Amino acid sequence: MKLKYFPILIVGILALLFVGCKKDEPTITGGTDGTDTVKTFSIPTYADDYSSISSWSNRDEWNLANVHDPSVAYYNGYYYMYGTDASYGNAAEGHGHFQGKRSKDLVNWNWIGGPFYDSPTWVADSLNAIRTRMGLSAIAKSNIQYGYWAPVVRKVTVGGKEILRMYYSIVIDNYIKTGKTNTTANFDGSWTERAFIGMCESSDPAGAVWTDKGFVTSSSSDRGLDYNRANTSDWSAYFYYNAIDPTYIVSPDGKHYLIHGSWHSGFALLQLDPISGKPLNKLGNPWASTTSDLTSRYGVRVGTRTASSRWQDSEAPEVIYKDGYYYLFMAYDGLDVPYNTRVVRSTSIEGPYLDITGRNFTSGSGDCYPIVTHPYKFNLSNGWVGISHCCVFQKQDTNDWFLMSQGRLPANVGGNASSNAIMMGHVRRLVWCPASTSEPNNLWPIALPERYAAVPDYGTITKDSLTGTWEHINLKYSYGVQDGASALTLNADGTISGALAGNWSYDAAKKQLTLGNVVVCVEREVDWEATPRRVTLVYAGTEKNLNATYWGKKKK
Repeated sequence: MKLKYFPILIVGILALLFVGCKKDEPTITGGTDGTDTVKTFSIPTYADDYSSISSWSNRDEWNLANVHDPSVAYYNGYYYMYGTDASYGNAAEGHGHFQGKRSKDLVNWNWIGGPFYDSPTWVADSLNAIRTRMGLSAIAKSNIQYGYWAPVVRKVTVGGKEILRMYYSIVIDNYIKTGKTNTTANFDGSWTERAFIGMCESSDPAGAVWTDKGFVTSSSSDRGLDYNRANTSDWSAYFYYNAIDPTYIVSPDGKHYLIHGSWHSGFALLQLDPISGKPLNKLGNPWASTTSDLTSRYGVRVGTRTASSRWQDSEAPEVIYKDGYYYLFMAYDGLDVPYNTRVVRSTSIEGPYLDITGRNFTSGSGDCYPIVTHPYKFNLSNGWVGISHCCVFQKQDTNDWFLMSQGRLPANVGGNASSNAIMMGHVRRLVWCPASTSEPNNLWPIALPERYAAVPDYGTITKDSLTGTWEHINLKYSYGVQDGASALTLNADGTISGALAGNWSYDAAKKQLTLGNVVVCVEREVDWEATPRRVTLVYAGTEKNLNATYWGKKKK
């Protein structure tokens, strides 16, 4: 199965700023507010290093602390968020699975309970029913090792009633051959057991009242019953599809689909019955002797990082539909530091999904661009790593799109050897940027470099407000490396100096800044690294042949 977690231990207690919000009157230097009136609003002051409040008894103070693999849906006036059962110091262990948070403003979040405390009984029953059909002995329920990963939640209408529908992953970490738990000492020459995706529904998520609907799909293999593994260094994978990391979408014509998969052979597209939420067609046994037989039942493959690889460092599909395209976001690489986000798109839910240059992700033509998020570091800060496994959603009653994921602190922040296990939820606005100066309507989604803080609209961002010095990051792919910031100056005469050279121009109506041959989108956000935090200007954008993203933040 997927190597997703490492031990999360608390080494010490760190001093923190008081958690809460302050009233702040943001002043944007250089006249960037564009009006004579400056409103007041609350700039978040909760600390990024939450280790001193990480215990379960402090969960009402967590806000966006302990967020991993989030999914967000709007329901009855709140944004509800659920994620993987993981927490710093394992603080949430034994307190239920897929615990959540909810918010009215996407900035301040309160803890709420999840759908269940114990593994649903159908999981063990389904596992042992499959094992029986495979000619294997059942695993005693008390010996089954469970993991609870990566739910997706959506608001749907069923029978005229709006509900929340959640698909969740439960991983079984026992060896197939003997059923023993997955340890080096127990290795029996087989792969570990399968994952399952189940489904539950709620009309009262605030009260943590959910009805479990049971089995949806499981990990499936194109290798028949040959589950043998040469050694623990063999990553050729028995399972073709790994039944974790589901994303769920209702197409414009009312069809329901699940896309899932991780690290093994790619992402599977499975059509669902809109009423039951279960597979539209019969799945049959989760194994086959050929890939075509398997995929005809368990889903067409819509994406793969490398077509020939069964261990390919891509996971966490998330799909949205906008303006004629299905946008498929995904995570690349290991989650501790190198985690980064890419996006591809297609006019059909089945693909082919192409990147900004035309690379075919469905056929596995290699790494895809643009980069949506990547490990980074602005000056005077520790920066963030492990920023991926995103959800993407539209703010209610607006045209604004948002991306949420976890971000991890680098190792040894403040002398804490386990600081990389600190997982803070990051909510960022998405901007839709031109692929090139010659393609103004070919727009691609990029996350802003600073997290969302609900900065009010102070009016037009003017050209004069852009002149001055910025921290510029060339957000490029380098495995496990934080991309750092360099000084870039936009001179009043329209020239650029510092990190880039050439000329710059600005379209105030579109809020698009052209840096040489790269168009970036300009917005106001909070400078989270400043002390105290303040409002500033930021930009994000790319160019189709850049194979990177530009992030920038204006210096005070």
